[in-house]
Amino acid sequence: MAAFEYSALDVHGRSREGALDAGNAAEARRLLQGRKLLPVRIEPASTRAGQATSRRGRFSAKDLTLLTRQLATLVAVAPLEEALRTIGSQSERAPVRRVVMATHARVVEGFRLSAAMAREPRAFPPLYRAMVAAGEGTGALPAILERLADLHERDQQVRGKLVSALVYPAALAVTAVGVVIALMVFVVPKVVEQFESMGRQLPLLTRIVIGVSEALSTWWLPLLALLAVAVIATARLLRRPAIRRRADAALLRLPLLGRLLRDVHAARMARTLATMSDSGLPLIEGLAITARTVGNTVLREATEAMVEVIREGGSLSNAMKRAAVFPPTLLYMATSGEDSGRLAPMLDRAADYLEREFNTFTTAAMSLLEPLIIIVLGAMVAVIVLAILLPILQFNALVAG
Repeated sequence: MAAFEYSALDVHGRSREGALDAGNAAEARRLLQGRKLLPVRIEPASTRAGQATSRRGRFSAKDLTLLTRQLATLVAVAPLEEALRTIGSQSERAPVRRVVMATHARVVEGFRLSAAMAREPRAFPPLYRAMVAAGEGTGALPAILERLADLHERDQQVRGKLVSALVYPAALAVTAVGVVIALMVFVVPKVVEQFESMGRQLPLLTRIVIGVSEALSTWWLPLLALLAVAVIATARLLRRPAIRRRADAALLRLPLLGRLLRDVHAARMARTLATMSDSGLPLIEGLAITARTVGNTVLREATEAMVEVIREGGSLSNAMKRAAVFPPTLLYMATSGEDSGRLAPMLDRAADYLEREFNTFTTAAMSLLEPLIIIVLGAMVAVIVLAILLPILQFNALVAG
């Protein structure tokens, strides 16, 4: 993607200037026409601006959410230039302060906010800038910023719940692996020294545990190196499109994780489409931008296929049905919204429902995962203890006999 500066005329004959991201000038022209703008001049953004942008860092999701909420609050009661200057001067993080002050400087020079943000593509995502541009075009920038702030806050909440739900099981799993390795490396060898003086063949289970313990004690460095090589090789293989697609498809077929990924994608898509519909942004443009941000290859291809269906004249609900990756609830709500002319509210309701389902499903899955990890850990420790006790019991039986 490249940045293009443009001059255009709106439906009222007023001159509009700004910047947008597109693959080439022809695509930039189509995007402007989709916004009901008549292109007059389209040219690549200046190299100096791009070099200045590359020196500034990327915003984290938390930074962008906080900035959007602050901007939405201040724009409602103060001029845009003053709001940006206030946010920039009060920001505690240097990268955020530099980006906001650079954006403020361009707004003071006469750039529209969306055009000023387009000079900071690493900080402001394409979909974000497109919604801001739509808000400027309709004169509803404060309302759009409020919806953007709500959208990003909900996205942060979903991510936060997912991370918090995974922290304890992950910590428990790491602890379990550490306990088993400690037993095999430090405890079992000490016990083996006592068994060597017995002069008898040890039980099969004991021999297996001793063999694993000796392998971990002797070959731990080569095993660690082999694990590192395997991780690096897997990462490189996943860079190949065909292999990455098969891996992503396999993830979606998993009983629990696959449903989780599909529901999160569907909820995010529904919330984004609802915001775009209320913002006056064409759905096809928003979907095209959103598709590039989807990490899963299969879901990204499905989203791109939706763009083609809508471009050919199909409805949103029909495009979702053809994609075959969205839950039935979202399809039903989208169809009802299109039939009733209330697409945005119905998509918002669908997103609310999917997020509640996600929370319920995550809570249930994690509540089952925690005892499962404990049971597996207990079983492994029991096997080790049993392998140690069997020779002792065998020796006691011989003595008693």
